[in-house]
Amino acid sequence: MIQLPTSFRRLSRGLGVVFAGVVVAAVTFATVSRAAEEGIALPAPLLDPAPASPGPQTAVLAGGCFWGIQGVFQHVRGVSAVISGYAGGHVTNPSYEQVGTETTGHAETVRITYDPATVSYGTLLQVFFSVGHDPTQLDRQGPDTGESYRSNIFYMTEDQKTVASAYIAQLAKAAAFKKKIVTRVDRFTNFYPAEDYHQDFLALNPNNPYIVTYDLPKIANLKRLMPAVYREVTVRAPVKGSGKGTSR
Repeated sequence: MIQLPTSFRRLSRGLGVVFAGVVVAAVTFATVSRAAEEGIALPAPLLDPAPASPGPQTAVLAGGCFWGIQGVFQHVRGVSAVISGYAGGHVTNPSYEQVGTETTGHAETVRITYDPATVSYGTLLQVFFSVGHDPTQLDRQGPDTGESYRSNIFYMTEDQKTVASAYIAQLAKAAAFKKKIVTRVDRFTNFYPAEDYHQDFLALNPNNPYIVTYDLPKIANLKRLMPAVYREVTVRAPVKGSGKGTSR
């Protein structure tokens, strides 16, 4: 595969630019991401207990560019907030540019607040694996490559760890995917909200070429494959990020 410089990949994500010299790379990217864009119907988790404590719960998930992951979960019934940010690394309050160097250990991540009386943690994972991203791609999603685009579940409680691990094992046993699931299941350690311009990016920029190509199909797949979970209204981010950094 033809690899593009990190700076170009990030610029082209925001601008949708394809220069003559990288047409082959663009075609390859489209081919790689096709399976994720189509989505896949998956069974619900067999193990999905109610949380030990009542009230709103938090799920923290990473599955490639957080624009699309945030956009998908903003359309899930029972979700009250989705914030894009960075998690799992060793740098305090990193900037987008720092994370993009692939030296901080952080992943582009979303923090989801949800009502377990309406949607369970297991159902969120079903959305995550079914339409949110392709869990068989190691340290990449579609055109984006690097550890910051990894597939990662950050569990907040031991129950979440158990549900996540059991669901991955369930999907593997059922051969739900043609390739091995490479999603990491790690204990939650930190989350830092991303810059303001990343919050609600899909909702605010529906005509952005990257959004049109890679992310809007995910929402369409959610509506098609999981209509009982889909909500037409978009839940907007309740808070903004740090405001640091510059636009892609």
